Amino acid sequence: MNWIPLESAEQVKEIKQQQGYSIIFKHSIRCATSLMAKRRVEMDKEHLPEGLHIYFLDLIRHRDISNQIVHDFHVHHESPQLLVIKDGECILDQSHGDISIEEALSVLS
Repeated sequence: MNWIPLESAEQVKEIKQQQGYSIIFKHSIRCATSLMAKRRVEMDKEHLPEGLHIYFLDLIRHRDISNQIVHDFHVHHESPQLLVIKDGECILDQSHGDISIEEALSVLS
């Protein structure tokens, strides 16, 4: 999977201003549930549309960016967490065992 590393506050601002869809996956390397969710997302990657921006946030290294995401997209902090962003707004927020590429695809029009 071609993850785009999410490593700066400026990137979050850019996602907020983008037109179209993006996905943010928030991952904790210290969490077995997060590792399983990441593997599920990677296994279903072939179902994702070409050109979709898919960001990967390492929560351990970038907790400050996670906090910015909470603020900018009006979501609660979870780990793992998958957010679908459309035109700068979060339209789907999944966490833990509820993370599903199939459901994420259902909101992409």
